[in-house]
Amino acid sequence: MKLTSAPILSCYLLVSIVITGIVSCTTTDGQSAMEEDWAKLFNGENLDGWEVKTTGYDLNENYANTVRVEDGLMKVRYDEYDSFDGQFTHIFYEEPYSYYRLQVEYRFVGDQAPNGPAWAIRNSGIMFHSQSAESMERDQDFPDSIEYQFLGGDGENDRTNGNICTPGTHVVVDGELITQHCINSSSTTYHGDQWVTAELLAHGNSKIQHLINGELVMEYSSPQLDNGQRVSGGYFALQGESHPIDIRSVRILNLEGCMNDTDPNFKDYLVQHNPDDCHN
Repeated sequence: MKLTSAPILSCYLLVSIVITGIVSCTTTDGQSAMEEDWAKLFNGENLDGWEVKTTGYDLNENYANTVRVEDGLMKVRYDEYDSFDGQFTHIFYEEPYSYYRLQVEYRFVGDQAPNGPAWAIRNSGIMFHSQSAESMERDQDFPDSIEYQFLGGDGENDRTNGNICTPGTHVVVDGELITQHCINSSSTTYHGDQWVTAELLAHGNSKIQHLINGELVMEYSSPQLDNGQRVSGGYFALQGESHPIDIRSVRILNLEGCMNDTDPNFKDYLVQHNPDDCHN
């Protein structure tokens, strides 16, 4: 785990600490630091905690076994399709979040589904600050959300990764409201079937960052619906847009909680206070 304080740490592990799984440390300048409490959202065995919504089908129908778990991986596959005809799939996590860091390790594999759209080759992403899976219309292609776009290179041409796309939404970049659908990041191109770590940092409505393999490639703020209504949180979903993709890890660090430093539930890396998480 990555500690939030830069100075050299001297840690004293007690039996009670081992039991709770939390490490308390002291820095050389006397400040305290806590290990970040990441939660694993994909268990490598099944889709517990996840819901599947495919365009034209009911929630959790999972048309043609598009989403499956094999070999410890969450896989999006199209081998049981005769032809792709707009069956866009979104794999929703069951809980909403507002202030958090989300990490997804993924890779594109194989060939695109027959008749998949040209723009969807090696194309997927994280839809976040999203409406719920239950609220989507049966024939709705994409949830109203912000998309952290995954793009893989085709082996020849450059394609930036970690871009923004905005189905039903807009964002503010460098103080300017952007209404175009997609905005390119500063990322390099990732060719082939290599594993990539995408990290999303969301501070409600105030700051959002995209990182690829630890490198900041995009920053913006003020996500809002097309009607101008601000969006400060919501659900997130992983995409299936006609190209096979593997997901081997999904984990989240909730940045909202008890910020009362005298409370036993206090964590020093939080950025948004929620009194309901305090014990006192």
